[in-house]
Amino acid sequence: MKKIFKNMIPYWKVIVLIVLLLVVQAFCDLALPQYTSDIIDVGIINNGVSHTVPEKITQEDYEKAKFFMTDEEKNIWDDSYTLNTEGIYERKEMKAEDLDALDETLRMPLLMVYQAQTMADSDVKTEMQEGMPTDLTALREQLEKMTESVGSSTLSSMGAAYAASCDKAAGMDMDKLQMQYLWQSGAKMLGMAFVMLAASVGVCYLAAKVGAGVGRNLRGAVYQKVIGFSNAQMDRFSTASLITRSTNDIQQIQMVTAVMLRMILYAPIIGIGGIYKVVQTGAGMGWIIVLAVLVIVGLVMLLMAVAMPKFKAMQKLVDALNLVSREILTGLSVIRAFGREKKEEERFDTANKNLTKTQLFTNRVMTFMMPGMMLVMYSVTLLIVWVSAHRIDAGQLQVGAMTAFITYSMQIVISFLMLTMMSIMLPRAGVAAERIDEVLQTKNSISDPDEPEKIENHQGIVRFDHVNFRYPGAKEDVLSDIDFVAEPGKTTAVIGSTGCGKSTLVNLIPRFYDVTEGSITIDGKDIRKISLQELRDEIGFVPQKGVLFSGTIASNLRFGNASASDEVIEEAAQIAQAGEFISEKADGYESQIAQGGSNVSGGQKQRLAIARAIAKQPKVFIFDDSFSALDMKTDAALRKALEKKVTDSTVIIVAQRISTILHADQILVLDEGKIAGKGTHEELLDQCEVYRQIARSQLSAAELGLEKGKED
Repeated sequence: MKKIFKNMIPYWKVIVLIVLLLVVQAFCDLALPQYTSDIIDVGIINNGVSHTVPEKITQEDYEKAKFFMTDEEKNIWDDSYTLNTEGIYERKEMKAEDLDALDETLRMPLLMVYQAQTMADSDVKTEMQEGMPTDLTALREQLEKMTESVGSSTLSSMGAAYAASCDKAAGMDMDKLQMQYLWQSGAKMLGMAFVMLAASVGVCYLAAKVGAGVGRNLRGAVYQKVIGFSNAQMDRFSTASLITRSTNDIQQIQMVTAVMLRMILYAPIIGIGGIYKVVQTGAGMGWIIVLAVLVIVGLVMLLMAVAMPKFKAMQKLVDALNLVSREILTGLSVIRAFGREKKEEERFDTANKNLTKTQLFTNRVMTFMMPGMMLVMYSVTLLIVWVSAHRIDAGQLQVGAMTAFITYSMQIVISFLMLTMMSIMLPRAGVAAERIDEVLQTKNSISDPDEPEKIENHQGIVRFDHVNFRYPGAKEDVLSDIDFVAEPGKTTAVIGSTGCGKSTLVNLIPRFYDVTEGSITIDGKDIRKISLQELRDEIGFVPQKGVLFSGTIASNLRFGNASASDEVIEEAAQIAQAGEFISEKADGYESQIAQGGSNVSGGQKQRLAIARAIAKQPKVFIFDDSFSALDMKTDAALRKALEKKVTDSTVIIVAQRISTILHADQILVLDEGKIAGKGTHEELLDQCEVYRQIARSQLSAAELGLEKGKED
């Protein structure tokens, strides 16, 4: 949860605005049930009379109203009315707040009169009729206790009923008064509904905006972090997992963020407001709400205890499914060639079914959530109606108050229902947030130094000074005591058996990995003390597998040098022996390249990758077995053209073919991670047995210039 909230901190101002809008929405939402209650109790039952003090009253009712009044209350009562010519007392004009104050002052004695009139106790009725009660103080105390047992809204309804009976007796048009009240109340409710709608739309818009912003920021942060990962860290997470984290996991967080701002913030506001309103009704049924909340919490805790472990496992199963899918789709041609379609379908089905089973389990568990909530809600409604019926029958509750109480109770239950709905989404989002945070908190093993040094003389001299290297977590070194110098204007070749560490060696130069011991320098500067940007600007790297990006041929050739002119990229293409097939395309250099270069052959892809490095015009060229996809003729032509172009650059070539490196100025022979020989082709044939064995496996004795005796 903390990790989810942490992502929302930059949007705190928007969130404050959302809270304010939710308060407005909750205020309107909580006001509507009271209007409904007033329409029933005041507008329908009491004919639109909303005050306890009657607007008009007959002389008889006027005198009866004084029955339970104190001397002070009688004075206030007399000061509030004037007797008209028709013998009817009319209430004086006064402000709304003064009228409310008058209601509050005279409510108790007037209610006592009304209650006494409606009581079934014949003794009380007799005393009222005779006007001479035997014990006025005791009677008032008795009626005060009865009126105190009902809530404030019920007292107001009872007072309005009394005023309505007096107004009617005084000859007022109650139908007109009633319709006027109903229209006014309806207009107010409509206005509240529109305000609530506007607030709700605003909240939804702002919440969606925050959610989208959080998703955008997380995607940017993850992308920026992953771009800086070393090869070791990429191996740790796997590409499939990083794709899942960057898409599915962030989508989960984005969705939950938007819903959480809309529901989780609203739930406590409407819940607390509903509880306050329930208390205000004074219906004395708060225990029903407490019981309902306890049942809901218990149900949610039970379901989450069962489903939570599966939520945590679900994202790992998504990773596994993505991994299998990626492997099958990228290796489809190999799968077909070996007739493995059925086996791979079975492997995909296994991963797919594992994820499906987990999702079905969690969904089945959560299907009990909604019916359980509905059962609680309807049970609460029935219980309230049953209890309210007894209170209405006893005269302690009004029908409108019961309706309001039911509505407020439903609002409280729904607020908990909102929280339970979020409880379904939050666990999975929490797991997703942890997985994203794992990526963001991973410290890059390859990073810029705090105070990077600058390369002063850009010559391209590469020196390996007794370098050792082992992969993270490995027990043995892959490279041991590698010591050589690659100079500008010369070609340094690296050859050796498969798995001897050739590619690992050249991957150390651009710091895809860092050396374990020793150092690598460029122009006298330790590459670990140079910024990654400056280091890699010095290098033109061509990997074993040619990688192209969606776009055009020109955009791919300018990948390392965005400002390269047309002449530069055309020259690079000619050197890489790619000019001929490019010119044959209808759009030439503007021809489209599909994602991954799937619309060009392997040899064309490799030549374009080589041309891309040449167009960059670096000081150090690294060709990691980049000529293996070329035929012998193209290989020879390319190396000849390249030799003329890079006379002032350092060239490092990793190769499998002896023919590719015959004329190299320096050849390093690797054997089990160590330099078994170093020198020119002729020197190594004479001095290095490992090189001699490699050469003999590829070329004849005559081609190598070996004597018959040596060959034997």
